[in-house]
Amino acid sequence: MFLGRRDVAPYGVAMGLYDAAYLQTMADGTIKQANPFTGTRVWTAPGRGNRPLAKPPTNVRPLEDGEGERACAFCSSRYLETPPEKSRIVRDGDGWREIEHVEPEDLFKTTAEFRVIPNLFEILSYDYWHANYGYELPASAAEARSRYLESPAGWDHVVALQRTKMAASGMAPESLAATSDDAVVGQATSFFGSGHDVVVARRHWIDDAVDSSALASSGTLTPDEHNQYISLAVADMERLYQLNPYARYVAVFQNWLKPAGASFDHLHKQLVTIDEHGSNLTRTTEKLRANPNLFNEAGVNYANRHNLVIAENEHAIAMAGIGHRYPTISVNSKSREPRPWRQSDDEVRGMSDLIHAIHAAIGSSVPCNEEWHHQPIDVDVRAPWRINIKLRVSTVAGFEGGTKIYINTISPTDIRDNVVPRLFELRAQGAIAPMNIAMECSREPNLLLYNPTLW
Repeated sequence: MFLGRRDVAPYGVAMGLYDAAYLQTMADGTIKQANPFTGTRVWTAPGRGNRPLAKPPTNVRPLEDGEGERACAFCSSRYLETPPEKSRIVRDGDGWREIEHVEPEDLFKTTAEFRVIPNLFEILSYDYWHANYGYELPASAAEARSRYLESPAGWDHVVALQRTKMAASGMAPESLAATSDDAVVGQATSFFGSGHDVVVARRHWIDDAVDSSALASSGTLTPDEHNQYISLAVADMERLYQLNPYARYVAVFQNWLKPAGASFDHLHKQLVTIDEHGSNLTRTTEKLRANPNLFNEAGVNYANRHNLVIAENEHAIAMAGIGHRYPTISVNSKSREPRPWRQSDDEVRGMSDLIHAIHAAIGSSVPCNEEWHHQPIDVDVRAPWRINIKLRVSTVAGFEGGTKIYINTISPTDIRDNVVPRLFELRAQGAIAPMNIAMECSREPNLLLYNPTLW
């Protein structure tokens, strides 16, 4: 990093390949950052990085027998409390098998290690797309709906769940009681035409948990399990794009623990089809038009020069993020292909292994968000598939709201120094996939091959 204060261009303005003012250390130790892609400004006061990432769990209690199968609506004995499945991944001997559109009579015949379900309370509903764009159920979704409702068990499932949704949305009990089952089913189209899906993992707590502190997070999965989890999300992303011709972007994210926005402390990702790109993506796209190699120059190359690379394998690289509201680790795909559903299985596995390792190193008691970024289907500017893991260990307050300068309690070097020793331990234990860590990583420039001029 820079030593002492330097006279530099304004935040977010590059002075050249080696002089971009993204990371400064002031004379007193204050670290000032500017995100190279969004322009977000962040300060870290000296000495704050010594604070531990995780706090000891509170209100820990012993678990009852079988509680891990019924703790919340995402658990394996409560399949009927979520909308009809789109698909599930089950174990098949030593391998894995996907079952699409599980019929209601078959819900409990297999145990889903991971399942894709519509969100009961979607951000943009089927009615939004229908009213604003004339969207109708695609033929495949309409067929799945008819088949599910032809089953008495399926009919009862949809009626019961839609009534629950209507009640939770504020419908008066007397009005709900007066609504026929046929009318209720008529309002349940979102269960089959949803553009907001949830990918849910099986475990609520780890399999041998004895108390409530042992939650099952991304990092407690095996590398193979985590690859199934990531791959299922990638496949569903493609499916959501295919089903809705009005989709401009599919936002993918994971909220882990309630301080990070999770409704349940049960591992899951969300995928939301939207009709806009969002301001951050728009700003990044504008910068990429001016400099197509931005994610190399201001990303991995810059991270290498400042010793911020954390881990690397053949297909992906992880580095401490600069200029984020929360301490962030960014995992970037090296692939030429900027859209994850077009990448090879090995390329997706490379991303999965690094994401899994970072979560394992952080630990299951740290609230965090996982934000996915990729090139939208209607944008010609190439950008790498990348996933930011943001640790929710601070609270945005009045100073940030008034100045738009965010106080991040842990600097990029501090997050690197927190995570790297743990990665070495986990690798020695065989708990994460093989990878290079810190000083073992390549120092070659331009490792991200999304930019075709590098080919």
